[in-house]
Amino acid sequence: MEFSKKKKFPIKTLKNILVVLVIFSAGFLFGQSDFAKQNLYFRSKNKSDSNLPNNLDYSGVEEVYSKLKDSFDGELTQQKLQDGLKEGLVRAAGDPYTEFLNAEATKEFEEGLSGSFEGIGAELGKDKESIVIISPISGFPAEKAGIKAKDIIVEIDGESAADLSVTEAVKKIRGQKGTKVKLTVFREGKTLEFEITRDQITIPSVTTEVTDSGIGIIKISRFGDDTVQLATDAAANLKSKNVKGIILDLRGNPGGLLEGAVGISEIWLSNGDKILQEKRGEEVIKTYFADGKQILGGVKTVILIDEGSASASEIVAGALKDNNAATIIGTKSYGKGSVQEVKSLSFGGTLKVTVARWFTPNGRNIDKEGIEPDQKVEISEEDAKANRDPQKDAAIQFIQKAQ
Repeated sequence: MEFSKKKKFPIKTLKNILVVLVIFSAGFLFGQSDFAKQNLYFRSKNKSDSNLPNNLDYSGVEEVYSKLKDSFDGELTQQKLQDGLKEGLVRAAGDPYTEFLNAEATKEFEEGLSGSFEGIGAELGKDKESIVIISPISGFPAEKAGIKAKDIIVEIDGESAADLSVTEAVKKIRGQKGTKVKLTVFREGKTLEFEITRDQITIPSVTTEVTDSGIGIIKISRFGDDTVQLATDAAANLKSKNVKGIILDLRGNPGGLLEGAVGISEIWLSNGDKILQEKRGEEVIKTYFADGKQILGGVKTVILIDEGSASASEIVAGALKDNNAATIIGTKSYGKGSVQEVKSLSFGGTLKVTVARWFTPNGRNIDKEGIEPDQKVEISEEDAKANRDPQKDAAIQFIQKAQ
C-alpha cells in the first residue's frame, strides 16, 4: 500500500491495495490512496491503461465460440461468455492472485471491505490450485463449526472446488443469514465435513482490554479504512493508564489496507525506521519509513500471530520484529508476500494484478514462508475446547518477567 490523499470506497477510489485475501464472506487486505491502498496489496487505478496488441489472432476464439454455440447442451448467455473470455485471459497469467471480478463479484468485494456481510466468517485464499482457508474469523460460524486455517476446501455443497477461483468459491459459500452450506475440507491427511449455518458477519476493526495484571491488549481483526485512527486512539488511551506492557493481537487477521499496516507500525517505531520495501524483480520500487508518531515507543510489546495472520498483519509483525520493537509469540504466520494492484474497469468489473513483492526491513520476503515467532506456542484442541489461551498467557508472562 502507499500513501497520499485518503479516499473512501467504492473500489474505483481505492489506490494501491495491499492484501490478499478476499474477505467477502471470507477475508481481505489492501492498500489505500496514493499512499497506496495495497495488501494482498492492491493498488487501484481508475483509468483503463492497457490496449490489446494489434497482432493478436482472434480466429481461434471465433472458432471455439462457433462450435460451442452449435453443440453445447445448456444455456450460454452473452454475459457469461463475455465474463468467461475475461477470466480466461487473466487465468493465462498463471498467478492465483491475479484475478478478474465481474460487476457482481466487485459489489461483493466492496461489501466485504466494510467488515459487514452475510456468510460464514472465513478468509479464503488460493494455494497453487486449491482453495484454502486463510483464517476463520473469531466468534463466527466457520470457527464455531471447527474450520481451521490451512484447511483445503475440497467440495462446497457436494460440488468439487478444484477448478474454482477464490471469487467463485466465495460466491458459493456466501449466502443469506440462516441458510446452510456444507464444506468438505482436507486437513492433515483426513477429509472432514462441516455443515455451517450462515450469519450476519460484522467485524470490529479494533478492540481493547486491560488484564487484571495491568497489561493492555489491542486486538486488530482487519486493516480497514478506520483502523489506524482507532488503534492510535486505543494506544493513547492505554498509555494514559500506565499499562505495564502491550499485547498486539494479530491472530486470525487476514490483512487489509497497506496504509493501515504502515500506520499501525508507526505507533511503535521511531522516525525514519524502515517498515517495508516493495520490489519488482530486483528493483526496489518503494521504501516505507515511519514518520515519528511512536505513541508506544519503548513500551514492552508482544505480538501474537498464527497461521491466519497474513499480508498486512505480517508487514506489521515483520516491521516491529526487525526493528526490535516487539517480541513475536504464537505460531508461524500464513506467508503472503506479493503485491496486487486493483484496477477498476469501465464496465463495472475489477482486475487484481500481482505487480510486486514486499520485503521486511531486514530484506526478507515471507511469501510461502511466513514469519516465525520468537517463542512458539500452540493452542491444542483441548485448549480450545476448554477456552484456554496459552499464547495470550505466554505473552502476559513474558511482559511480567521483563518488569
